[in-house]
Amino acid sequence: MNTIRLTMAQALARFLVNQKTVIDGKTVPIFAGIWAIFGHGNVAGFGEALYQVRDQLPTYRAHNEQSMAHAAIAFGKASFRRRMMAVTSSIGPGATNMVTAAALAHVNRLPVLLLPGDVFANRRPDPVLQQVESFEDGTVSANDCFRPVSRYFDRITRPEQIIPALHRAMAVLTDPANCGPVTLSLCQDVQAEAYDYPESFFEERIWTQRRARPDEDELAAAIHALRGAKKPLIVAGGGVLYSGATDALKAFAETHRIPVAETQAGKSSLPAAHPLNMGSIGVTGTSAANQLAVEADVILAIGSRLQDFTTGSWALFQNQHQTVIGLNTQVFDATKHKALPLVADALAGLKEISADLGVYRAPESWAERAEAGRTAWFVDADKATAATNAELPSDGQVIGAVQRALTEKATVVCASGGLPGELHKLWQAGAPGSYHLDYGYSTMGYEIAGGLGVKMAKPDEEVVVMLGDGSYLMLNSEIATSVMLGLRLTIVVLDNSGFGCINRLQMATGGANFNNLLKDAKHEVLPAIDFAAHAASLGAIARKVASIAELETALAEAKSNDRTTVVVIDTDPLITTDAGGAWWDVAVPEVSVRPQVNAARKAYEEAIKAQRFVN
Repeated sequence: MNTIRLTMAQALARFLVNQKTVIDGKTVPIFAGIWAIFGHGNVAGFGEALYQVRDQLPTYRAHNEQSMAHAAIAFGKASFRRRMMAVTSSIGPGATNMVTAAALAHVNRLPVLLLPGDVFANRRPDPVLQQVESFEDGTVSANDCFRPVSRYFDRITRPEQIIPALHRAMAVLTDPANCGPVTLSLCQDVQAEAYDYPESFFEERIWTQRRARPDEDELAAAIHALRGAKKPLIVAGGGVLYSGATDALKAFAETHRIPVAETQAGKSSLPAAHPLNMGSIGVTGTSAANQLAVEADVILAIGSRLQDFTTGSWALFQNQHQTVIGLNTQVFDATKHKALPLVADALAGLKEISADLGVYRAPESWAERAEAGRTAWFVDADKATAATNAELPSDGQVIGAVQRALTEKATVVCASGGLPGELHKLWQAGAPGSYHLDYGYSTMGYEIAGGLGVKMAKPDEEVVVMLGDGSYLMLNSEIATSVMLGLRLTIVVLDNSGFGCINRLQMATGGANFNNLLKDAKHEVLPAIDFAAHAASLGAIARKVASIAELETALAEAKSNDRTTVVVIDTDPLITTDAGGAWWDVAVPEVSVRPQVNAARKAYEEAIKAQRFVN
């Protein structure tokens, strides 16, 4: 057996370079690069190794470990999980800064390879700088925090251990059912240790997308349910996009005349203009989709986790004779709430279902209901997004301005607060993947870094990031990175002077206005934050606008700017789109001295009667 003597870190870097995939008939590296912030836990070992392969595996420097991991995850999502990025940090705070991002990737089933530095395996210098010591367990380090938020976790304490660890990592990262974050914790002394690695370990390996076909019995059960459906509804989740099944979904819906509703992850599975697209479903759903969901007797959930925002906390689907079919690569998701499982790839599953369904079409009366609801919804949506001269516009009105200025061809990026609900209802998505949100983990601070990752995946497309002042203040440093890398973003900051979304939720559950808007938080002086000046200090072109008309002008100009543009607009913290939506289970205190809370509790107790609870 031929061998080559390398350090563990050098072997790791060389292995990553030689992992490939095929996209549109072209063989490309599956890892588009690695994000790195160096410290004493990775600069000497892995840093030196990355320098040797810098032309084949680009290393990108960021300003915050969490945000660089967000950028890597967003790249994987925007690439429909076909390509991905790796991320490395030092030990201690550099590593634990990435735990939030790992959780985001875990919840959303997205691939990212996390490579934090770790303590010395030989333990001679213990405790090293930034080492977390356990009084009960000598094998524990801060990196154990990654265990519950990793699909696969390993700690490399011997240089040869990287061989099986990387093979297992790649199997997880490219598995449609088990896809998620992989953490390989790299002991810093082991990074520098040499070993005689077999040359075969570094041979080029092409990873392609596995397409599981349905089990015959599960397929027969799904077909039987659909053939008897009088009021069928498709719920399109993220799995539709990741499997490349958007054309198949369109053909299936048209052939069988079944309306489609979209989850946050699945939005853009069908163009918004398609007559069978009812728009968003659930808590942030359109009236068109939710009215059908209430009555639907068979729900074909494709590639969806069926989280509470999709199901209205399992109170939305009211038909007592309802059947859910879970078309999903992951058994865990396919069997939720006594669904009929159809464990398969979305593309393969849709094709086989359609072939077996034959000439089945939903009753014309159901299709007419869907069409009428869709027409009525767009009247409401147009009102919500129309231009206004109000001193403080709503989020919906800002969304309308962004859409008019940039068109549905732009990819919108967002993550948390009130904007995702408004975007889910109101954004008119065009191409698959043009709607990019983290609303599985709903991570404040994802937005700007996520936009950066999306731009890396789509360098020739317009990428617009929308976020509130709260998210901006949490994590904004990658504006500077976008400028440094020449990756132009358009960032729209909606300043409502606090956490407006949670303030509204606080009020809706009977709570007093407390600690959410800046004016309701403990303060001596209210801050007057100049977001435009701050963004400009990071290298962006920035301005604050005073109206929707000014916003549209600024966005039009941004398209020709040579670097990232940040546009700030003040908004009303209380206005949301009243049309659409569904109940969401947020527990209200059972007793309180406040009559508003007691009234909210009474309404809550009435609402939970509609919930289904089946295991």
